[in-house]
Amino acid sequence: MPYFESHDGTTLHYQDWGTGQPVLFLAGGWLSSTSWELQMLPLSKQGLRCLSYDRRGHGKSDWVGHGYDYDTLAADLAAFLDHLDLRDVTVVAHSMAGGEIVRYLTRYGSDRISRVALVSVTMPYFAQAEDNPNGVPKAVFDAVNAARAADRPLWMEQNAQAFFATHLGNQVSSARIAWMVQKCMDCSLLAADEIMNTIYHADFRDELRALTVPTLVIHGDADASAPIDLCGRVIKDLIPGNTYKEYPATGHGIMISHATQLNADILDFIKA
Repeated sequence: MPYFESHDGTTLHYQDWGTGQPVLFLAGGWLSSTSWELQMLPLSKQGLRCLSYDRRGHGKSDWVGHGYDYDTLAADLAAFLDHLDLRDVTVVAHSMAGGEIVRYLTRYGSDRISRVALVSVTMPYFAQAEDNPNGVPKAVFDAVNAARAADRPLWMEQNAQAFFATHLGNQVSSARIAWMVQKCMDCSLLAADEIMNTIYHADFRDELRALTVPTLVIHGDADASAPIDLCGRVIKDLIPGNTYKEYPATGHGIMISHATQLNADILDFIKA
């Protein structure tokens, strides 16, 4: 299996399928590169080189006890792009991974990146603050974190349906839901805890305003993990000249519940 070494010696596992223009899929928090299988297989068969890697603390990568801040995660992304010398890359980022690609662009520039798709991302700013009154209160955040840490398997199981918004008619099999819960468990408890704190405190408003690469924003209007009024609809007003697509009655697990539609939108974005 292919691995690469990041700047601090952490070993990260990656997948590399197909040939052609590179498309890098960045997984959401707790998830590994396998979460993109419904995108990577069909798109690799359509002449694209589809890549993804397991974030530190996730999947088959080293379960290290440090480095879950966005600066370090962006440095991991830089190490991956350098390792394979990837250029003209389309980056598709889900959930917290939106922060990884935006921080990468802020710190390392866009020489290797041609375009970015932000899918159900947890940006721009989650914390409630004087200049962000609609954010999540710290007490609410702490209570959810404590409940999850106390019995992570139970918490994952109880929140899996909301992840896909199956109550709104989205068809996701019970086997697929169980599989995704297990994938979320294939992440160290430390990583799961620390990345949530990273997401909560990160403020990307200024960085999003400074983006210069073509950007596609996709968000479901029933997203319980990244509420659209706190994330998607705010992001579309921050990024200059972005293309915005809103999926009705769609939750956070958009790459599973709406794989066909998402794949078509990614292809159209690349061709455009």
